[in-house]
Amino acid sequence: MEIQRPTTTKEKLGAFESLNEEAFIGGGEARIEKHKAGGRLTARERLDVLLDPGSFVEIDRFVKHRCSNFGMEKQKIAGDGVVTGYGRVNGKTVYVYSQDFTVFGGSMSRTQANKILKVMDMALKNGAPLIGLNDSGGARIQEGVEALGGYADIFLRNVTSSGVIPQISAIMGPCAGGAVYSPSLTDFIFMVKNSSYMFVTGPDVIKAVTHEEVSKEDLGGATTHSSKSGVAHFATEDDRNCLLMIRELLNFLPSNNLDDVPVIPTQDPPDRVEESLNSFIPDSSKKPYNMLELISKVVDEGYFLEIHKHYAQNIIVGFARLNGRSVGIVANQPQILAGCLNIEASIKAARFVRFCDAFNIPVVTLVDVPGFLPGTDQEWNGIITHGAKLLYAYAEATVPKITLITRKAYGGAYDVMSSKHLRGDINLAYPTAEIAVMGAEGAVNIISRAAIAKASDPAAERTRLTQDYEAKFNNPYVAAEVGYIDEVIEPSMTRKRLIDSLEMLKNKRDSNPPKKHGNIPL
Repeated sequence: MEIQRPTTTKEKLGAFESLNEEAFIGGGEARIEKHKAGGRLTARERLDVLLDPGSFVEIDRFVKHRCSNFGMEKQKIAGDGVVTGYGRVNGKTVYVYSQDFTVFGGSMSRTQANKILKVMDMALKNGAPLIGLNDSGGARIQEGVEALGGYADIFLRNVTSSGVIPQISAIMGPCAGGAVYSPSLTDFIFMVKNSSYMFVTGPDVIKAVTHEEVSKEDLGGATTHSSKSGVAHFATEDDRNCLLMIRELLNFLPSNNLDDVPVIPTQDPPDRVEESLNSFIPDSSKKPYNMLELISKVVDEGYFLEIHKHYAQNIIVGFARLNGRSVGIVANQPQILAGCLNIEASIKAARFVRFCDAFNIPVVTLVDVPGFLPGTDQEWNGIITHGAKLLYAYAEATVPKITLITRKAYGGAYDVMSSKHLRGDINLAYPTAEIAVMGAEGAVNIISRAAIAKASDPAAERTRLTQDYEAKFNNPYVAAEVGYIDEVIEPSMTRKRLIDSLEMLKNKRDSNPPKKHGNIPL
C-alpha cells in the first residue's frame, strides 16, 4: 500500500499533530494506566509539576532508536523513553530530562543517551542547573555495548560539570546497574518512598550469588539510602512532594559557579535580638540540647532546609538564609552521640562543605563537639582518613567561613570544625564555650595522676584539680587571648553578629595555589 504523504499546509499541520500525539502517548494508554496505578506520575506530568507553568520547551521529541536486533526495528516509539528540554523553576532556567518507564522500561539506548547528552552539554555551556528524573531499569540489553557507551558518556559529562553547575537527580522508579552511577555523581539525590529503588545488583542476583534474601525496599529503597547508606539526601513521600522539594532546594542555589548566591528579601530584621538564647545552653556541659532549635532561632523566618536529615544525625547540614542571603550551615548535634564526629558525620559534612565552596555559598559552622567517636569499629574502618576529609574540605574552602562555638570544642575536633587555623574568617564563641585538648576529668587523670595518687584524699584532690582545670580552660577567653577567637558574644546577639560577619565578608577574595587538583584523602 502506497503511503500518502501530506502535500497541503493543512495536511502537514495535521501530520504534525498526529506525530505529537504519538510522542505524548509514550508506551501507550495501557502502560500509562499501569504506571499510574501505583500513584506515580508520568514522565511528562513530572515535568509539569517541577517546572513553572508553560515554561517547558522540549528538544528531540521525535527521536527514535536505531537498533535492529531482536525485532527492535518493529518497536520504534517517538522520544525513545526520555523527555528532554529546558524550562524555568521560580523564573530560573534549568535543563531537564525525564525518563519514561512506559517505553521499554525507561532503559538506556544509544539514542536516549544522545538526547540526555545534548541537554547536559547545553546546561554546561549556558551555566544552568541540570535536573534528571530517573526511572530506568538500566541498559537496553538489545543494544549491548552501545548502551553501555551511552552511560559512560553521561558519566563523563557529570564529572565535567561537577562544581560548575548544580546537578540534581530524582530517583522516581527502579534504577539498577549502570543507571545508579550518574545520580551518584550528581550533587543531590532525591528518592520517593515505596516506589523508587537504587542498587547495583538486585535481590535476585544477590540471592543467586550470596544466598541472601532481601526485598527491593530493604536493599535499595528510599529509607535505606537516606538513613543507612547515605546515598540519598532526601526521602520524599510521593512524586509530587519530591518535585516540589527540588524546586525548594533550587531557591538556595546559584545557577553556576560564577554566579552570586540568591538573595530573597526578608521581613525578619537583621538586628533581631533573641533573648531566649541567653538561657538556651544548659548549665551542665553533659546535658544535651537540640541544635536545630538554635538554628531556627537565628535564621530568617526560622526556616532551615536540612540535607541528609536521616543520615549521620550527630551532625547537621543544610541551607538557610541570613538577611535574605543563602548560607550553608554545618552544626554538631549534642542530642546524638553527644555531637561526636564519626566516619559517617565526617563524610556527610565534608561533601556538603565542598559543595558550598564550589558554588560560592558561605559556610556557617556551629560547634559543640567533644571529639571523635572512640572505638575499634571507627578505627578499623578508617576514621583517620574519613575524619581528614572534613579537615581537608574546610581547609580548602575559600568562601566566607564563620564559626560559632556554643559549648564544647575539644581536641582535634576543635581544629577540624572550621577553626581559625583552617582559614576561618570570623570565629566567635559564647561565654559557655569550652576550648581545650579534652574534658576536665580526662585531662586531670592524665596530667595529675601522680599528684592524685600521693594525696591523702585522692578523690578530693581529683575534684579540686578538676575544678581548677575547668576554671582555666572551660571558657573561651584563653583562645581569645591568643586571637583564635575573634569575639566572645552574648548569645542573644547571634543573628546580628552572623549577619554583620557575612556583610563584611561579601567581597572576600581568596584562592589556593595553582594546581591541577588536590589529593583529598578518599
